[in-house]
Amino acid sequence: MDRVDVMTGAGRNDRLRAAWAGVSTAPESQTVNSLRQRNRASALQFILRQREATRADVARHCGLSVASATNMVNDLMADGLVVESGTVASRGGRPITVIAPNSDGAYAIGADVGERGVAVELFDLGLQVVDREFRGGRQEESPEDIEQDLRDAIGALRARNAERWGRVLGVGLGLPGVVETSADGEQTLYAQSLGWAPRPIPGATKDGLPVFGENGAKTLARAEMWFGAARDIEHAAVALLGRGVGLAIVNEGKLFRGAFGSATEWGHTKIRYGGEPCRCGDRGCLEAYVGADALLAAWRRTGGAFEGSGWQAIGALCEAAETDDAAARVLGDGIEALGAALGSIVNLANPQRIVVGGWVGLRLMERHGQAITEAIRRNCLIRAGEQFDLVAATFGGDTVALGSALMPIEALIHAPRN
Repeated sequence: MDRVDVMTGAGRNDRLRAAWAGVSTAPESQTVNSLRQRNRASALQFILRQREATRADVARHCGLSVASATNMVNDLMADGLVVESGTVASRGGRPITVIAPNSDGAYAIGADVGERGVAVELFDLGLQVVDREFRGGRQEESPEDIEQDLRDAIGALRARNAERWGRVLGVGLGLPGVVETSADGEQTLYAQSLGWAPRPIPGATKDGLPVFGENGAKTLARAEMWFGAARDIEHAAVALLGRGVGLAIVNEGKLFRGAFGSATEWGHTKIRYGGEPCRCGDRGCLEAYVGADALLAAWRRTGGAFEGSGWQAIGALCEAAETDDAAARVLGDGIEALGAALGSIVNLANPQRIVVGGWVGLRLMERHGQAITEAIRRNCLIRAGEQFDLVAATFGGDTVALGSALMPIEALIHAPRN
């Protein structure tokens, strides 16, 4: 099967990285070529997001004639990226052919990287999980150990998926810190709250797969924008609550990044001047009040007893708060702090929707979504507080990995076709 050379040719790494960085690999000699590339990218992204579409759907979405859309779809079929997957009934005529992603046409790896290890998942072009591998998870690790976890996990996926590996586009990393991308596409991770020195993110794995890095909250938001609770929402705030605390802002349908990529480091905004110490080295940060470690430490100080420091421990706190006054106060204080911080975001960004994800966020949303909404509205202007709704993230624990895998897929979408 013929495929575009961004998937199999020697220039895959440079061309996908350049597409991700928004840098053209060659000057475009004709405006018509540029327009055709934009239409092709729009058509492919539409089909991947819709999962099923007709040629007429593609034409309407791209503002093309049906004949032009048909040619575009035929090109994507020739490249092995989409297939005819069935038919739907028409109004009296012949059945209409349905177009869908070719699941076996390409693959992408998404990794949720934390300070205690990694969750690495292999997705097909239909964004379905094919395989997954976990490393670490019991205790905080050094960055060198986490890098080894990544290598081991990717190696295990490669060994089990050797027949697919030639069609893997690249590796997306959802990372715990600020990711800066230079003009030439080089990336650096700044994870001050973990005590790490700035670390360059390699442009490729040892076997040549392009690597794309992004802050974990932004990868969460990317997944929710494609398939989840922020889909078709022009203005949203997507919060990631775990051991760390992050946020992504969607403004006019696009992720807001700031001048150098560190915009919305929300977990280290101050909610109490000179307050509790934060692991970033400062005091009074939001993370020092609503991160998992902060909540559990506060509960332990009141005499709370629990096992571990993860999903089950936060669940135990939420359960105990139903009947135990001390646990209820700890949880109530955490929700009020979260409401104050999100209330400030409402005043600053005026979102239509607030999406709460991450494993701590999902635990809180299971029972306390209404309490969080009320806390936000107590802490923002009345009119802005009337204009948002609050929802849980869609994909649970897979969201950061899914959003990370979208980075190499988006690079494929925008890469020029020869």
